Order: sequence, then structure tokens, then C-alpha cells
Amino acid sequence: PVQILSYLGGVVKVEETDLKPRMGFLYPIITHNISVLINATREQDSGQYMCTVNVVDDTIRLDKNVGIINLTVLVPPATPTCQLHGSAVVGANVTLSCSSQKGKPSPMYQWQREPPTLQVFFPPAQDRARGTLKLTNLSLEMSGVYVCRAENQAGSKNCSIVLEV
Repeated sequence: PVQILSYLGGVVKVEETDLKPRMGFLYPIITHNISVLINATREQDSGQYMCTVNVVDDTIRLDKNVGIINLTVLVPPATPTCQLHGSAVVGANVTLSCSSQKGKPSPMYQWQREPPTLQVFFPPAQDRARGTLKLTNLSLEMSGVYVCRAENQAGSKNCSIVLEV
């Protein structure tokens, strides 16, 4: 563990870490609420945080003086990349893929065909975890704009691809 913030002898001390300009106590110490705040959270702020309270001349008991919390900073997906794999000719099979370089937790993907022929896809044609959509036995009517949405609890982003059969 690395100490990042302390209050000792009436003095607040913020240690030299990358959190220094972004953290502090939420309330004045005299309120006895020692909640902390972290501004402009980053993915690397995720981790286990421990609070220890030691009172002068008090017996230190680790089971009573320590509070632990796990922080997970969610990251929205980056704008995904849409790609076509295969030859878009009548009767052929192609796979559309969608991939986002960032996202915590890992994004799930949803393909749909845009109007005027709106179409939503389901397994086994679509793999939501991998971001793939398999189109088989292509016909001219399958031409159109296909949109992929990468989504997690922190947000969503889209990409699209034009399929011309």
C-alpha cells in the first residue's frame, strides 16, 4: 500500500502521487467525516483503497481501525472500427466485424441494418461479445448501411459500413 492522504496533528498532507492535484478530504476534518474525493478519475485510479484511523493513546486493532473499499473506474467504449471480410457478391458469405480499442468493462456489440430496410440481428448470425455479424447467401436486397453500436455501462459509440452486393 502507498499512503496518499493523511491528517495528523491538525495538518492535512497529500503525498506526491499522480492523485495529488485531484484528491482531498470531502469535508473539514472537524466534522469527523473523513470521506475523500477524487476528481477527474482515470482508469488507473482503479484499485483497493484503505482507510485507517488511529487515535493517540488508543489500542490499535486492525479489525476495528481499518476500512477497505474497491474502486473500479468505468471507461466508455472508444469509437469502434467496422470492417467487411469477404467478397460482397451474390450468393457469397461475408462477415462484418466491429471492434473498440477501449472500454471497461469490455463492450458488447449490436449490429443493425439502417432504414429503409431496418433489421436487427440475433445469434447465431450475430456474436455480441466478438462484434461479428455473419451474412450468408448474399442477395442484392441485402445491400445497405449496417451500423454497429459498442456499449457498456459507461456509454456507447457507433460505426457504420456500407454493404454493396
